[in-house]
Amino acid sequence: MIEDASPLPHGSNHIVESEGSQKLVNNSGLAADDEDPNLPPIDGGPGAWRFILGAFMMEAFQWGFALNYGVFQDYYFEHEPFRGNKSLAIVGTVATGGFYIGAPVVIPLIKLFPRCQRPMVWIGWALSVMSLIAASFATTLGVLITTQGVIYTVGITIIYWPIMNMLSEWFVKKRGLAFGIITAATGLSGLVMPFALAALLDRYGYPTTLRAIAVALAVFTGPVLPMVKGRIPPRHSGTNRKKADLSFLKTPVFYFFAASVLFQGLGHFFPTLYLPSYATVLGYSSSIGALLLALFSVAQIVGQVGIGHLSDGRISVKMLALVVPSVSGIAVFTLWGFGRSLASLIPFSLIYGVFAGGYLPLWARMGMTFGNDQDVALTIFGIFAFLKGVGNIITGPIGAALVAQGVNVEAYGLESTNATKGQNMSINI
Repeated sequence: MIEDASPLPHGSNHIVESEGSQKLVNNSGLAADDEDPNLPPIDGGPGAWRFILGAFMMEAFQWGFALNYGVFQDYYFEHEPFRGNKSLAIVGTVATGGFYIGAPVVIPLIKLFPRCQRPMVWIGWALSVMSLIAASFATTLGVLITTQGVIYTVGITIIYWPIMNMLSEWFVKKRGLAFGIITAATGLSGLVMPFALAALLDRYGYPTTLRAIAVALAVFTGPVLPMVKGRIPPRHSGTNRKKADLSFLKTPVFYFFAASVLFQGLGHFFPTLYLPSYATVLGYSSSIGALLLALFSVAQIVGQVGIGHLSDGRISVKMLALVVPSVSGIAVFTLWGFGRSLASLIPFSLIYGVFAGGYLPLWARMGMTFGNDQDVALTIFGIFAFLKGVGNIITGPIGAALVAQGVNVEAYGLESTNATKGQNMSINI
């Protein structure tokens, strides 16, 4: 990218050349579209905050439900017709991992057909609701995987990525904060949804619960769908489409970010999967395990909003990409690894929630490291999502292998030694 290096007065414009195309940009790095007086303002204003509210509600209910599949898995495993089926985890893996893996498919479609962004959100919303109604009639694992897994993840995938593209239109300087607010919705729903789902399942069973959740999704997210729209009209955003700028692939910092995302994704889901089981092994009730997850959710809200805010020019995103996952790892190796009581598990849930939960908002700023081009930022976001999806999908098999040999409450991380095979298996990842 080549820019005029001469100093410019505030508010003046200059030309940025990229891949043979030109774009009018002012000295603050914003595209001319961003300061068009005929368009709503960026980084604030009623339209921007209505969008945030709509996206927040979609995140809380649509994605929040997928993240709480573990409650359903526990119920399915103990009740007919899925009792004892060891492949039930596939449903949750497909629902969450498929969402991330689907990013490289959906994002190019958004770029090619910008007019389809809002229809995609509406179609995805309808699919997610109908998939749960269909799942309520499932009596075999294959049908459950297809409905609550595949169809549901297709629905939330074509909801989420258009919303991320719209976010880039509404927010530039405050993008990290805006993304942090939206992603904090899953932390907020995590305070209520696990307990609500468990109570419904215990009292009414899975068919009625799934239908009730489908109605709840329709009632709570349907009214906010009109708020979820882009700032730039489709006829405008679809004109003068330039060739994709992939120059970021030639920069070392992109691979630093990519490695950070991949390895953070490999470890991110282990604590939320195994912390309740860890507490149970130590002799605590299931309610204590739920409490630890609730504390994680509270801390996650603080981390996502706070770290997102810090990434908006207050602390280098490169430094945050190094420090945030490092603190998470240290907490795992110390507070969780040596943890034998709530005196260490509660601080672990809080610290891990802040730093591991607060990592995702950094993606928005990582993408902007390579410029304010919306298409480039979304492309990078999609790559990061795919890498995290890879980590998510292989989390289950790795975790199952590591804990398959049982535990020893006297050892670090409840490590168990299999004398016959000479293998060491640890519940602490």
